[in-house]
Amino acid sequence: MPRYLVFFFFFLLIQILPAQVHPLITKDTLEQSVWVNTKYESMTPEERIGQLLMVMAPPATDLEGVKKTEALIRDHHIGGIIFSKGGPVSQAKQTNHYQALAKTPLMIGLDAEWGLAMRLDSTYAFPWNMTLGAIEDTTLVAQVGHQIGCQAKRLGVHINFAPDVDINTNPRNPIIGNRSFGEDRENVSEKGLAFTRGMQRAGVLASAKHFPGHGDTSVDSHKALPLIEHNRARLDSIELQPYKKLVEEGVTSIMVAHLQIPELERDKGRPSSLSKKIITDLLREEMGYEGLIFTDALNMNGVTSFAPGGETALEAFYAGNDMLLMPENALLAKEALLKAYNRGRIKEERLAESVKRILMAKYKVGLHKYSPVIIDELYQDLNNQGNELLYADAMENAITVLQNKVDILPVKRLENKKIAFVKMGDDDSDPFLETMQKYTEVVQVNGKDIATLKEKLKDYNLVIVGFHKDNSSPWKPYKFSEKERFWLHEIARMPESNTVLVSFANPYALSDIATFQDIDGVVQAYQNSTISQQKTAQILFGALPAKGKLPVSAHRDFPVNTGIKYDSLMRLGYDVPERVGMSSLGLSRIDTLVQNGIDSMMFPGAQVLVARKGKVIYNKAFGKPTYDSKDSISTNSIYDLASLTKILATLPQLMKMEEEGSLALNNTFEELLPEFEDSELKNVTVLKALSHYGRLPAWIAFYVDTLNKNRRPSPEYYRNHPADGFSIRVTDQMYLSDAYTDSIYNRIERQELKSNRYRYSDISYYILKKYIEQAKGTRLDTLTDQFLYKRLGANRTGFNPLDRYPMKEIVPTEVDNYYRYQVVQGFVHDMGAAMQGGVGGHAGLFSNANDVAKIMQMYLQGGYYGGERFLDERTVEKFNKCYFCDKNVRRGVGFDKPQLDEKGPTCGCVSRKSFGHSGFTGTYTWADPEQDLVYVFLSNRTYPSATNMLLVKSALRTRIQQAIYDSLIN
Repeated sequence: MPRYLVFFFFFLLIQILPAQVHPLITKDTLEQSVWVNTKYESMTPEERIGQLLMVMAPPATDLEGVKKTEALIRDHHIGGIIFSKGGPVSQAKQTNHYQALAKTPLMIGLDAEWGLAMRLDSTYAFPWNMTLGAIEDTTLVAQVGHQIGCQAKRLGVHINFAPDVDINTNPRNPIIGNRSFGEDRENVSEKGLAFTRGMQRAGVLASAKHFPGHGDTSVDSHKALPLIEHNRARLDSIELQPYKKLVEEGVTSIMVAHLQIPELERDKGRPSSLSKKIITDLLREEMGYEGLIFTDALNMNGVTSFAPGGETALEAFYAGNDMLLMPENALLAKEALLKAYNRGRIKEERLAESVKRILMAKYKVGLHKYSPVIIDELYQDLNNQGNELLYADAMENAITVLQNKVDILPVKRLENKKIAFVKMGDDDSDPFLETMQKYTEVVQVNGKDIATLKEKLKDYNLVIVGFHKDNSSPWKPYKFSEKERFWLHEIARMPESNTVLVSFANPYALSDIATFQDIDGVVQAYQNSTISQQKTAQILFGALPAKGKLPVSAHRDFPVNTGIKYDSLMRLGYDVPERVGMSSLGLSRIDTLVQNGIDSMMFPGAQVLVARKGKVIYNKAFGKPTYDSKDSISTNSIYDLASLTKILATLPQLMKMEEEGSLALNNTFEELLPEFEDSELKNVTVLKALSHYGRLPAWIAFYVDTLNKNRRPSPEYYRNHPADGFSIRVTDQMYLSDAYTDSIYNRIERQELKSNRYRYSDISYYILKKYIEQAKGTRLDTLTDQFLYKRLGANRTGFNPLDRYPMKEIVPTEVDNYYRYQVVQGFVHDMGAAMQGGVGGHAGLFSNANDVAKIMQMYLQGGYYGGERFLDERTVEKFNKCYFCDKNVRRGVGFDKPQLDEKGPTCGCVSRKSFGHSGFTGTYTWADPEQDLVYVFLSNRTYPSATNMLLVKSALRTRIQQAIYDSLIN
């Protein structure tokens, strides 16, 4: 029919149809009908029959196979190509080449159930369906389907043979398993619908498979014909359920499996893919499906043994399939079909039904306006950061807590925990262990035999066993070995410890464990990917909530839909910038700035951390401990924090004491320490002292008075080893006289008040430290460790780090040629703090950026962290307040605050509510409640000499801060 007559016919149809009907006939449907009919009418019978065939594309290196495929396209007019191996660029080039040969554009197919990586290298693998089945939020599943669809479309793929909606009720299923959303029919139906909607929204055809249901089989249809012996009632209520919902939804295609189902097909041995009763009678007529029907691959043993050669394709067409996927021999298949057509066994009407469905599908994916795949930036487009963002979202929602005796999870009360990690399985476990170690000390414990292992584990009260299996394919072996089951049983029975098992494998792996009676916690993590391991560790330690629900029955103790949920403990998590509204590209500016600092000799090395919305999204180490060091700085390297000690050690104690009523901001020094009754400093209040508005001297060089005339430590005051009366350790070769402590405080008491009101001073922290220790009856280092660091899991934070860590993990601070005459490493750089045995109220604390961030995040969260309240929110607000801003003093109570004019301690881009501090050694930390942001910069700019002021003069720390704020995505 001429094109203009077709348009005229539809115009008349619209005029005579009722108003409620003809709005359904849109311009697009008119154009589609015209294109389909015009294209069909232009074809010869041989060309029409060719459209029924979709053949496998050979590897690009198979030159003979390529020639055969070119002939099938050019001379036999096949309808489509399915790719199976190779890389994306190679496939795109092949696609463009083959499409250029086709008279009617080819439909390009791919099996990409969990993304293009199911078949192609250099592409992204999304979570398997079993993992998605554990997610309660179906919008996430739709997003995964959409992302996979977008990638398929970008590659020139028109139909993705997904989703797999088989209900996996057979744990021994050798071919479906992880490819299924689970065993619950409602869950599978919901997830299948969501995935389909997402993918089809991207403009790619979905194909629900494997009709009528491959979930309860113990035979792989690639190798033989599986037998399903259920009655019709069971099939209707389980296997067919997802298809009923997808048919109602309008899924664009359905793939039919090779199964033997006597209840539906009485012809013994006839596969469902060749059954008219199953395809035409059941799917088409009874279920009312009008979309495109594909066979499963016709080269599989499950079907070829029934009808060899071209007869397989012919039988499949007779049964009611539209498109015949991967016939063993495409030429024989076409020959058999054409012969049947010429003999009248295939009617024109029947042929037109299938070919027009195929053409309609081609129209829907845009093949009526075909354009080649763009090769430029293809790899980058397919491997964008959105993949990992979505994968992370999915894993956070999928990971499932199955057992939680004594509320062992999330792990709380870190100060009471001694944690061991035992690895099982044959795959990598490093991301899991490394992430756990960001929360507290977790030690991997190994043993050549179970007796040795148990002996070592006696020192620990919590054992986390990780079962790590190969994540590269859902068909990889996933079971525990007999040895592993025995070891797990023995570990769990140890009376000294609680045990948590985390399985990074198929849920069915748990079915081989005899009993979970002695295991306190069980977590199902589904896959052993890096992101899965990282997210699981964060769920274990309460940085993320537990949300998942088991999609299959994994064990008699863990039936389908098992899932224990719990909320986050508000510990820091670890993520990528875009998930908290920041730009990775913007933050990469930090790398350049820090490297410029190193190159300009501002400091030999540094750590920089950025956290937002409770997530660490940038944590890097740069440079070396010294300019001539062979080692590199790591994120675990420990720095002398200098004056950060004030807000990270002394101030929390003062805040708690004020909260408890043992200290008030209007208390004077005399009220706190009666010995100040005759001192000019006696009326200085805590508020003014901590706001640096108390007219106190900036600092006192106590050490100078202890040097001899040659400016060397005098034997009067020092010994080179501990001795009676000389127990204050300044360094490993300098021990100060115990009596000198009184001299320090006597000198402070004799100080005069300065004339200017605002003066940054360390002196108040000497006084307040003494008051804290007297009031509490305990040293400041012990108090802070017990009150704060151990409870936070800040195990790399504390005074005198050499008592706990080897020197190589501690960054040297200075080559001292004026007091200690040695490299200062592991001992506090500040002389006054050194003369207090390394524990000053103003200096002496050591840490790494990750631990500093924990304390700052606690402040940001109003004194709450890790499920514990350290301080009242009211207290944090009271101390984070500028009481003398009207006097042009920007300081809060202990905290530094943003500048009141142009110059100051920040980039000028922070909010007035923000707070932080800087340190003499080249350290800096700042938190902003309005942006929910923490920034930490640690360096040893004082190495080799404290006279190096390049870092300060360059304002590098605040230029980095500006880069951070510039990275916020509005």
